[in-house]
Amino acid sequence: MTNEKHSRQEDTERPLISHLLELRSRILRMLSVVLVVFLGLYPIRELLYAWLSGPLRAVLPPDAHMIATQVATPFLIPLKLALVMAFFICIPYILYQVWAFVAPGLYRHERRLLWPLLISSVTLFYIGMAFAYFVVFPLLFGFFARATPPGVAMMTDIGEYLSFVLTLFFAFGAAFEVPVATVLLVRTGLTTRATLAGQRPYVIVGAFTIGMLLTPPDVLSQVLLAVPIWLLYEIGLILSARFAPHPNTDLTTSGRQR
Repeated sequence: MTNEKHSRQEDTERPLISHLLELRSRILRMLSVVLVVFLGLYPIRELLYAWLSGPLRAVLPPDAHMIATQVATPFLIPLKLALVMAFFICIPYILYQVWAFVAPGLYRHERRLLWPLLISSVTLFYIGMAFAYFVVFPLLFGFFARATPPGVAMMTDIGEYLSFVLTLFFAFGAAFEVPVATVLLVRTGLTTRATLAGQRPYVIVGAFTIGMLLTPPDVLSQVLLAVPIWLLYEIGLILSARFAPHPNTDLTTSGRQR
C-alpha cells in the first residue's frame, strides 16, 4: 500500500516538474531573444533617443534644449530606451511562447480563437503606440510649449521625458485593446452585445476616469486618451455582433477535442 501511494505521488509530481522545466525553457528563450535584439539596438541607442525626443524638440524654442540633471543620465537613459524598445519589438515572439506553453491545455475551439486574439492584440497595441507618437505627442508638446509662462525656459530632463512618453505608450497601447476585450467578453458568453451597449454611459465616464489616471494631469492628454477608448469600444460592439456565439452553442462543452 505504501509503495502504491508513493508511486501515485511520483506520477503527480512528474507532470508538474515537466511543466516547470518547459516554462523555464520558454522564459530563457524570451530573455535570449530580447537580449539579442537589445545588443542590436545598443549601437544606435542615441539615435533612438533622438528619434523618440523628436516631437518635443520640434516645438522647443530656438534657444531651448533638453538637459540631464544627473551624472550618469546621458549614458543610462539611452541604454534603458534600447532595452525597452527591444522588449516592444519582441512582444510577438513573447506572446507566441506564452501561446505555445498554454496551447496543449486548450480545447480546439479555444486554440482557433486564441490566434486571432493574439494577432489583433499585438497589432492594436502597436497602433496605439503609433497613435501616441504621431498624433498625441505633437499636440501635447505643442500645447505645453505654448502654455509655458513668459520668462520660464522649457528645458526637459531626458530621464523625465523617457518616463513620460513610456507611460503614454503603455496607456495608449492598452487603451487600443478595448475592441479585443469587448469581442472576447461577448464571444465567451460572459455578457451580451445588448448588455454592453446599455452600459455605454458608464463606459464613457470610465474612459475619462482612465484618462485621468493614466495620463499626466492635463485636460488635453486625458481627452486624447478617453475619446479613442470610447470610439474603440463602439468598434468592439460592431465587431462583437459577428463573433457572438450561436444561441444553441454551449461553449463549455463544444470543441472538447484536443
